[in-house]
Order: sequence, then structure tokens, then C-alpha cells
Amino acid sequence: MATITVEIDGHIIDSLLLPKVLDLIVASGADYELRDVHIGKTSTDPSHAVIDITMPDGVDSEALLIELQVHGANVIGELDASLVPAPTDGVLPEGFYATTNLPTVVRVGGDWLEVARPEMDCAIVVDADRGAQTAPMHKVRHGDPVVVGLDGVRVTSPTRRQGSSLFEFMASDVSSEKPQALLVHRVAERMRLAHAEGGSILVVCGPAVVHTGAASELAALVRAGWVDVLFAGNGFATHDIESSVLGTSLGISVDGGEPAEGGHGNHLRVINDVRRHGSIAKAVEAGFVTSGVMYECVVRGVPFVLGGSVRDDGPLPDVITDVVAAADRMRAELTGVSVALMFASTLHAIATGNLLPASVETFCVDINQAVVTKLADRGSHQVMGIVTDVGLFTRNLARELLG
Repeated sequence: MATITVEIDGHIIDSLLLPKVLDLIVASGADYELRDVHIGKTSTDPSHAVIDITMPDGVDSEALLIELQVHGANVIGELDASLVPAPTDGVLPEGFYATTNLPTVVRVGGDWLEVARPEMDCAIVVDADRGAQTAPMHKVRHGDPVVVGLDGVRVTSPTRRQGSSLFEFMASDVSSEKPQALLVHRVAERMRLAHAEGGSILVVCGPAVVHTGAASELAALVRAGWVDVLFAGNGFATHDIESSVLGTSLGISVDGGEPAEGGHGNHLRVINDVRRHGSIAKAVEAGFVTSGVMYECVVRGVPFVLGGSVRDDGPLPDVITDVVAAADRMRAELTGVSVALMFASTLHAIATGNLLPASVETFCVDINQAVVTKLADRGSHQVMGIVTDVGLFTRNLARELLG
């Protein structure tokens, strides 16, 4: 039997991180003993625990330690990280360390270096000029020193903002049985605080924002400066423009709810017209698009990234059809983002969640509870799920922020 000692710090009690870590240990077939446990006295005080893990034969100790580190539990030790050069462009060495989205440090030459741009499912590259930073696989170049194994790598469990006890309690699980007015008010508070502290607000949108008739409220939020970056796909942008130009979404009247004659092809017609102009911005400049979320983004200079998929009609000329290039563009727009709102989007929400560090407060609004749960299960520790109709939520949020 082998015994390995790990420690975990932070808000490990109220966030349920400590119980999660202990459950993982037992589920793996190992045993544990808690020692040196210190619990913070107030809601803002961190806690600390040291755990001795006894691993009998047959337990995959490396897999368990990797899983524990996702939740902020680190092996106690003072070893430097092992660095192995990448064998070729876009290929990582065997046993490379796979990152979480938690704040991370790596020990090199006896010094702990902060890893820049925390992002899950990346490698850590260390060099003399750039220090330590995350790197997606396709960005790694031949010879880059890549961290291999768990030695010399430590992560910090998610922190919580002062004064957020009620809000964090609301985030303890995902349910539709929440006081919606309070949730809207709290999200608006976070958005106000983000701007007051110089941070940016990211909004990730699915087509349901338009289908539910909430695009006009979201456009008003963009116009008023409450949206600093927009991520979406071809569907959202297309139906937003369709509703502006033709008054329909998927061929259904946004105002009356009746199907328009031949409306099933309306989205194709607006895609074709925008392609004729050359871009969404040029369609706005020409007076073809005169309202809507995409219109307000163009007028206000709000950057947007439209990532494509194999399902896209057209697509619009602004859609990035190379998904790797789209993800890189999304990464480039995340600097300074401190609050992210994900409105009725499954694939784009998960893709964005994969890119965001845990320090970004993230709110996922969807009528489907499975979407919210899936995002959190994939490692986005910071996500708060709000299960409700996105149209009602967006209207209430606009009313809260705009009066």
C-alpha cells in the first residue's frame, strides 16, 4: 500500500469541495484520514485540510490525483516540475499535464511561477521569455518545454466574493425552484460591479433568445453599454437579422406568433442578402439591417465572434467556419472579461466555458436543466445555473439595468 498526502485550501466547506474530494477517494477504492483541518470562522475566511490517502493495490493513483486536483487538492511536496520538449508542432510529450481552469502555479528552479491565462484542457509551456502559460495543443511548437506529470504543479480552489453568501447558497444546486426576481437582481448587481471594477461583460447567445422575442431587450442592453463582447453562432445572428429585416424568426412572426407565407425560407433570404453586401457591418452601413443585436454591436463597435458548425445554412460571411480558428478568436476576446452570461446556448456555452478561467463569474440561463448541469460537470466550477425561460429572464434583466 502507498500513502500520499494532499492538501486543499479555500472555501472548501460551503462550496462542498471537501466532501467531493472525500467521495472521490472512497469511490476509487482508496481510504483516507483527515488531519490538520482548520475551518474558517466567517463566510470570508478560507479553510484548510490535509488528507492522508492510503491506496491499496489496484487503485490508479495517478488518475485519482489528477481528479482530485481538478477540485483544488494538491500533493504535498517541493519537487520541481518536469519539463519535456514537444516532439513536433501540435503534438505534446507523453504524460503531459492537462490543465484545469483554476489558478495554477508551477515550480521551476525552486521558484513558483504563476501560469498565465488559466484554461482547462491545455498544456503548460515554460520558457525564459514568456514564463509559464497555458497552451492549447495546436499552439505548441517543436521544442517547447512542456510540463509533464503532477510534480511541481499546484492549483487553487475557487474563491468567492465577499458579501456573496446568499448568492453562493443559491448556486449550491441547479433548480427551477428559485426566486427569479432575486436572481435577476443579483446578476444585475454583478454586472454593475464588473463595470465599476473595470471588467468586461461577455454574453453568449443561442437562437432561442430571438425565438422567445427577447432580442430587442438584449439589443437595448448592447446599446446601453452592458455587453462588451458577444459570442454566438450562425443561427443566432441569422435569426436576429431575420427579425430585424422581415419581422420573423424561423418564419414565425416575432410580434404576432403567426407563420408567414413562405416563411421557412426567410432566414435563407437574409443570409443571401448579407452575403451580397459582404458582411454584417456592410449590411448595416447600407441600411439593410437597421435594428437588432448584431446591428447594435456594429454601431457600438462591440466585438463579436460567430463560430460555425456543420448545421449552418449559408453561412453568414462573418461566421468562422474553422472551429479551431473560431476558438482562437474567442480566446483573443476574453482579456478583461469578469462576468459571462450564457443565454440558451448549449454548444457555444460549453465551448466558452472551456476557455474561461474559474475567476470569471458565469451565469448559465436555460430552460433545460441538463444544459446547466452539463456545463458545470465539464469542470466550469464557477457556473451558476438559472433554469428559466431565457426570454423572461432577459426582459427582467433589461428592466433591472435600464429602468
